[in-house]
Amino acid sequence: MKNSKKNIVLIEDDYALGESIVDLLILSNFNVKWFKNGYEAFVYLESVLPDLIISDLLMPVMGGEALFLKIRNNNNFSTIPFVIITASKDDETKFRQLENGVNDYIMKPFKTRELILKINNILNLKSQIEKKNRPDPFSKVTIKLSEKDFLLSVNIILAKNIKGEIDIQELSNRLHISKSTLDKKIRKRTNKNISQYIREFKLDYALKLISLGERNVQFLVDQSGFNSLSYFSTSFKKYVGLTPRDYIKTI
Repeated sequence: MKNSKKNIVLIEDDYALGESIVDLLILSNFNVKWFKNGYEAFVYLESVLPDLIISDLLMPVMGGEALFLKIRNNNNFSTIPFVIITASKDDETKFRQLENGVNDYIMKPFKTRELILKINNILNLKSQIEKKNRPDPFSKVTIKLSEKDFLLSVNIILAKNIKGEIDIQELSNRLHISKSTLDKKIRKRTNKNISQYIREFKLDYALKLISLGERNVQFLVDQSGFNSLSYFSTSFKKYVGLTPRDYIKTI
């Protein structure tokens, strides 16, 4: 089975936004390393080559533009895509980054779909180019689900199946335990039954999408795996205290 996970370096000094992007990328099946400024990332990148770099433009110590210019002449980074995210609306700043050679420039606040689609498109193109030049060294690698932490293992499975209906029997089978044991373990650790835990996991994902700028309620329904808008709205209001639309208005 081909390993589809890609390694992304994120540089973002806004803690809340950075945390939300990290959560979103992990749920979208990426490995993520997060730094708060370009210098920290540069030190890390001296010994590690990621599949893609996403960087805020303006940060203390070293911003995204300075980081890009610092690594662009290193042959090791000649094929590593670099994406700038910024709240700056200055056209000259944008054009300068593109002229420097960054692969994309995304304005804040951005749509969740925009970020994930652009990342996937860039990585797919990179993968196609690499296949033409050398065989994929990871084609026969199988990544096994970590069993070190029970809730982490549960969350990994839920995240990979977030858009569909989660089958509790299938979940227990993957964890190699019975449904009753699964429910007991969830209750012991969270004081919730398994159905409530799954529902609130999906709602938390929807809340992360909203925090990243998503405002289309039907998209939230589809992406978080609810089978109807009415059920999503009812569950959301019970969990948050507001309907999805009313909650979005408060953001």
